[in-house]
Amino acid sequence: MRVRQIGILIAAGFASSAALGLVAPQQADAQQAGSQQQQPGLQQAGVGAEENNGEDFTRPENLIQSRFIYQTAPGSGSLPGTIRTVTTGMAVVRSDLKFDVAPQWTVALRGDLPFSEKNPITGSNPTGEFVEGLGDADIQAALIRKIDARWAAGAGLRIVAPTGDPDITSGKWQALPILGARYMLPELSEGSFFTGLARYDVSFAGDPSKRNISNLQLAPTLNINLPQHWFVTFYPNPDIRINYGDPITGQTGRLFLPMDFLFGRDLTKNLTVSLELSVPVIKDYPVYDFKAVTRLNMKF
Repeated sequence: MRVRQIGILIAAGFASSAALGLVAPQQADAQQAGSQQQQPGLQQAGVGAEENNGEDFTRPENLIQSRFIYQTAPGSGSLPGTIRTVTTGMAVVRSDLKFDVAPQWTVALRGDLPFSEKNPITGSNPTGEFVEGLGDADIQAALIRKIDARWAAGAGLRIVAPTGDPDITSGKWQALPILGARYMLPELSEGSFFTGLARYDVSFAGDPSKRNISNLQLAPTLNINLPQHWFVTFYPNPDIRINYGDPITGQTGRLFLPMDFLFGRDLTKNLTVSLELSVPVIKDYPVYDFKAVTRLNMKF
């Protein structure tokens, strides 16, 4: 089964990345020590620039990310009104670029190219076999202002294009305006921060037979840096959802509230690996039943 292969790939990707940690700690320690000697002002200000793991919306990095996602969610069964579990495996290549356009102002660009495997029951797939192919690609642009050593804020827009197979993706063009603000928390540890991020996902074109999308997405992200270059992040993604669009399979209300956390390690100054796990607490709007994500960030 292909999903098992993707599951093996997820585990192998995380294991191989973690294995790098066996040879990378000394290099990371040396690099961080050198960075702290070269930038004492930043360290005293609590900015923690050398501790940026690439997940802060207001501190973009030039990076390439490989991301592997395993997710289960409710889906329509073979009989009307029935529900079954749909399993999705996804490999995503992400690229981020940043441009300093003025003192304290940065433009951040991002693009995601996903490859998906999924087993929904549809008119063209009545037996629920696994189908695979390109997912819906997206691009994002944001303008970010660093206010001072603690505060930064920004706004942006993501556009999702219906590039994927109709049995795999939404089939809709989507626009997601984004607002976010960050506050550094050096009292917890160097590089720790809290970010509040909100975006609204709305469909505006595409396949008229597909459901319309309209939901608010929130991420109250708390990142805590730990000793030995480890970190833990609560709500790294805007997975808290309030749905105002067409209902999905199994929906009984508007709110989806997961317990979502990520832990990872900076293997070197330019290489970060992490594992995210998420399960719903409230799933009146059932986005997923379980989600696991591995990430490998390579800065340049």
